[in-house]
Amino acid sequence: MAELEPTVFIVDDEEAVRNGLEELVRTIKLNAETFATAQAFLESYDVSRAGCLLLDVRLPGMSGLRLQEELIARDIILPIIFITGHGDLPMAVEAMKKGAYDFLEKPVGDQALLDRINAALAEDQRRRRTHGEVKVVQEKLALLTSRERAVLDLLKTGKSTSTIAETLQISQKTAQVHRTRILEKLQVESVPALLTTLHRFNMM
Repeated sequence: MAELEPTVFIVDDEEAVRNGLEELVRTIKLNAETFATAQAFLESYDVSRAGCLLLDVRLPGMSGLRLQEELIARDIILPIIFITGHGDLPMAVEAMKKGAYDFLEKPVGDQALLDRINAALAEDQRRRRTHGEVKVVQEKLALLTSRERAVLDLLKTGKSTSTIAETLQISQKTAQVHRTRILEKLQVESVPALLTTLHRFNMM
């Protein structure tokens, strides 16, 4: 379906640069959309749309780095490739620390840029799969009662059923029932499998 095809979003205040990048992207049969400002992109972007973002650092109004911060705040996982003619090392370090996929200085060779775009699109697919899996686990965790959550917190620290019972001042049988219900709700067969799942998604 068309809406599932990735799009390369291009944000640059120079029209010639936008047009040149769009033309380059379309040579490899990829969708491209251009924006003159970060705000224009932010207002139009739908989080369900896959792709990557080619982003200039210095823009009128909201800067590229400020847009990156706003995307992080909104939990938008689109990989960002910064392209700038004014880049410096501290700027690149700041962008990469905040999760930018790449930071390139103009002029960038056409093939080198296309290679990075393709790599970023593959990264977007990986992130979306992981993000979807995290959402599923979060939804399952939301099904737990407050007492089950208390038991889970103790299971995370490696506590045995008897220790959990003692800590929560409940019977071992009740602790066992809670543990069983946790495994059922998370749809895993054992506590080690449960802990592996939580660890994988940084939920420990």
